[in-house]
Amino acid sequence: MAIGERIHFFRIMRGMTQKYLGMLVGFPERSADVRLAQYETGSRKPKADLTAALAQALDVAPQALDIPDIDSYIGLMHTLFTLEDIYGLTISESDGEIRLKVNKDKNKDAAELLKMLSAWKEQADKLSAEEISREDYDQWRYNYPKFDTTQHWAKSPSDELSDALVEAFKDKLPD
Repeated sequence: MAIGERIHFFRIMRGMTQKYLGMLVGFPERSADVRLAQYETGSRKPKADLTAALAQALDVAPQALDIPDIDSYIGLMHTLFTLEDIYGLTISESDGEIRLKVNKDKNKDAAELLKMLSAWKEQADKLSAEEISREDYDQWRYNYPKFDTTQHWAKSPSDELSDALVEAFKDKLPD
C-alpha cells in the first residue's frame, strides 16, 4: 500500500475530512482539501517533514505512513525475499499451513527482528485474551515502537535519567 493510501486509511479511521487534515498540517483553508487529495491519490509524494506532520496529526508513527510498496502481490513477494536476505526469513509448511520464521542465528539484525515480532505477538495475544481493546492494540501497532515496553528503545528519557541517578547514588539510598 502506497503512502497516499496509508494517509487516506488513517484519515478515514480518525474521522477527518481532507480539508481538516490539510489545515492541521498547515495548508491554507482554501486549498487544504485539494492539496491533501494530491497526496492521497499519489499525484504528489510528501517530503519527510510533511510526512512527519501528517503522522503527528493522525497520531501514528511516520513509518506507519511511509511503508514499502506492497500494494501488489509481486511487490509483497519481493519484500518477503528481501526479508529472507536480510533477516534470514524462512518459509516452511506445518499442518498444511505455510509458516514464516525468522532465523535468529543469521545475524544480529535477525535476532532483533525476532524480539520485535515477539513483542507484536505479545500484544496480539493480549487482544485475543481481551486484556486490551482493539483501540489499544491499534495504538500500539500504529505508533510502534513508541509503546513497546519490551525493548530497550521504549524507555523514556525520564526513565533513563531515573535509572542513572539510582545507579549513581545506590550506596547512599536507604535499604
